[in-house]
Amino acid sequence: MNIEKQDSMVQVAFREVSKDDLLGGVSVVNVEDLLKKNYHTYSLESMEGYIGGWNGNSLWGMDDHLVLVDGVPRAADNILPTEIDEITFLKGASAVVLYGSRAAKGVINITTKRGKDQPLEVNVRANTGFHVSKSYPKYLGSAEYMTLFNEASVNDGKGVSFSDEDIFNHASANNPYRYPDVDFYSSDYLQKAYNRTDVTTELIGGNDRAQYYSNIGYSRTGDVLNFGEAANNYDERLNIRGNVDIKLNDFIDAHVNANATFYSSRGINYTDSDPDDDENVDNYWTYASTMRPNRVAPLIPTSYIDKNALSAWPMIDNSLNIVDGQYFLGGSRVAMTNAFADAYAGGYNKYNSRQFQFDTGLDFDLQNLMDGLSFHTLFAVDYSTSYNASYSNEYAVFVPSWYNYNGEDVIAELTQEGSDEKSGEPDFNGEEYFQTIAFSGWFDYATTINDTHNISAMLVANGYQQTQSEVYHSVANANVGIQLGYNMNRKYYVDLGGSVVHSAKFAEGNRNAFSPSATLGWRLSQEDFLSGSSVVDDLMLSVSGSVLHTDMSIEGFYEYAGNFNQSDGAWWGWYDGASERSTNSIQGENEDLTFVKRKELSANLRTSLWKNTITADASFFINTMEGLITEPMGVFPNYFFTYYPEASFVPNVNFNDDQRTGLDFSVKYKESLGDVDLTLGVSGTYYTTEATKRDDIAYENDYQKRQGKAVDAIWGLENAGFFQNQADVDNSPTQTFGGNIKPGDLKYVDQNNDGVIDEKDEIFLGQAGWYGNPFTMGVNITAKWKNFTFFALGTGYFGAYAMKDDSYHWVYGDRKYSEVVRGRWTPETNGSATFPRLTTESGSNNFRNSDFWLYSTDRFNIAKVQITYDLPKSVLQNIFFKEFSAYIGGSNLLTISPEQEILEREITEAPQTRFYNIGVKAVF
Repeated sequence: MNIEKQDSMVQVAFREVSKDDLLGGVSVVNVEDLLKKNYHTYSLESMEGYIGGWNGNSLWGMDDHLVLVDGVPRAADNILPTEIDEITFLKGASAVVLYGSRAAKGVINITTKRGKDQPLEVNVRANTGFHVSKSYPKYLGSAEYMTLFNEASVNDGKGVSFSDEDIFNHASANNPYRYPDVDFYSSDYLQKAYNRTDVTTELIGGNDRAQYYSNIGYSRTGDVLNFGEAANNYDERLNIRGNVDIKLNDFIDAHVNANATFYSSRGINYTDSDPDDDENVDNYWTYASTMRPNRVAPLIPTSYIDKNALSAWPMIDNSLNIVDGQYFLGGSRVAMTNAFADAYAGGYNKYNSRQFQFDTGLDFDLQNLMDGLSFHTLFAVDYSTSYNASYSNEYAVFVPSWYNYNGEDVIAELTQEGSDEKSGEPDFNGEEYFQTIAFSGWFDYATTINDTHNISAMLVANGYQQTQSEVYHSVANANVGIQLGYNMNRKYYVDLGGSVVHSAKFAEGNRNAFSPSATLGWRLSQEDFLSGSSVVDDLMLSVSGSVLHTDMSIEGFYEYAGNFNQSDGAWWGWYDGASERSTNSIQGENEDLTFVKRKELSANLRTSLWKNTITADASFFINTMEGLITEPMGVFPNYFFTYYPEASFVPNVNFNDDQRTGLDFSVKYKESLGDVDLTLGVSGTYYTTEATKRDDIAYENDYQKRQGKAVDAIWGLENAGFFQNQADVDNSPTQTFGGNIKPGDLKYVDQNNDGVIDEKDEIFLGQAGWYGNPFTMGVNITAKWKNFTFFALGTGYFGAYAMKDDSYHWVYGDRKYSEVVRGRWTPETNGSATFPRLTTESGSNNFRNSDFWLYSTDRFNIAKVQITYDLPKSVLQNIFFKEFSAYIGGSNLLTISPEQEILEREITEAPQTRFYNIGVKAVF
């Protein structure tokens, strides 16, 4: 569904066109109108719920789309919905050809609000609400963990690690400080809800000579953590945006846009408490996913220390980190730091980001030279910088030595690990900068001959460069484009576009290419057989063919060049006492390396029926990305590559081809049912991917070949259940993935019947949805009754799969035990087990990609529900408001899926949340 613009003009490449004259591959959302019924805080939030072709990640299933804000490459997360007028999704190749190489995979064009010829208008919007966590991971408590770890140890032929007495003591909870059972997700550390509040003020006005717009907004969000310095965590954002449109004289207009964003966040300095652990600890959530519950009591009351412990009390008295005057920081010799101590004593970090954006342009009306001719310019300079100010403290933890005196646990002495040191001065680090310089200039021509023949043309010069700290080569785009358009009576359309693109990523002679595009349109509703129809208001069919050249899939700037170095060379020498290192070829030379080509054929059908009761827009597309760069080892003789010393003369070649085929649609239905005005919108995007050309010579069997399979394929073994007994192990194919195979381990299907299970038995398991699920849909409902508006939005994602390959599901070695291990295989549960036997070893046979761990990510989300009340005009006449609205809503409310628990659970990140909001908007 397209949210309709009041003026029916749509921003496309370098110009605005009437919505009725769009030729396909373009969708638009009017954000200003959308905010009247759906307040949201991210510019692209749930846009897949309104239009087809965008699936939340990509346009038509392609990666690396380009985001433009007022025609300048900028980040979508640096602009708020309250600042936006409309968002245009340019999906088709014909719609983006004028933008050049860096736009070849689609463009999202965000247009900000502007001033108006009217007296000053002040809009104020205020919101406050609460994030409520959806779910937390479920890990086993100390006693159950210790019991099952003993079982894993016995499974591996080792002795038990924990005595029955230890397990009992941890289970009894009589002394959780001596026998800890730490629940990282308890109310001791997490709060049930945390606040987000924002306030925005807009100023709009002007006259026939100058119009102005400004937006000033501030938001602050808390954190679910609620202890130590973590209780002070926050994110805050201040933005100031403004623009001015000026009529300098009768033929020159100018505009100036400026934006400043100040972003800050505060968090904890976390340290890696266990360097030997296989998980990186960089925040509370990674720590919570790795630290076993029985290892450390975070805080221990000083009251447990024996009054006669003469060596212990001076340590406590000299400590700088006695929490609430009664708790010291607990630790162990193998965990001398922990996330809790970090939060209480480790200091904190402030991240600061400053973004400044400026662009200006001149528009010249050249009708004195030629009627219908104009010239436009755009120049932009953006600059952003960010850094961390870290207040890092060293701290000591204390390892208690316990004994029991008259039936009570007492600390006899303490061992101090580390020392307390507070610098008091910030450490500045992580400095980064990012700069964008952009320029565009274009001639625009439009005329009508005899009220019948409508002609348009553009000549465009477009370029930008983005520079980032510590990155030698800038990202750049430079192209010259041309567009020629013709329609007769807005009935028959021809649109031709082309762009000469340039890239420095190729050798001299291959740095330029021409990208052509052609589109034909036919408004059937104006033909005699439909012009008098009482059903069809409008019916437009268009077809397009394009070949776009792009360097977006090419990471480096010298992929065509030969590369020699000595860094991995072998040592050798001519005589004793002297040694040299060999010079190895890393990459062969190929100066014929050139652009990747997006070749596309698409068709679009747009209609309006029964006096706009139903409007629909649908597109079909088939495109190929040809000449993707790879090192095709099967194309060159095998002596071009050696494993030791590792060296290669194989060059990069334009070899791989991908194909995407799909369709998108959006349908809107409007009806009045008594006093209720009802609008229903349905949208969807379906596409398939196929690797149409691959270097598959290394694969012996057809089922291994990547060609013909999905581009985002998941490969793995086919599970054949658990080994039930030793005879089952002995009589099955040999599994070569390491470890001692035992009953309770996974066995796999021998696909090639060679008696060995190895990588050659891996098959296609499913599509991962790297670029978005194969089918994405949205449903939105708006019902207006008197002064109330009800809005609901749902989004669905279907057809993709994922692996349960995180630490929560792949539990082995010393990893923390989650609830999934309760379904482990034992001789008693061999018929009902849902998890392999437990092991303290690597489990390399079990914990690898296979359909045992595969799950479907199909889901339908209740993304938004909001009720809005607009104060009646009759009431407003007696007060100083021109408009006043109040609303209440909820976002990200529910995931409906057979795999709901997995899809709503975060393991090493902050939990997903539902957000409940209340807001008001007043116009003065």
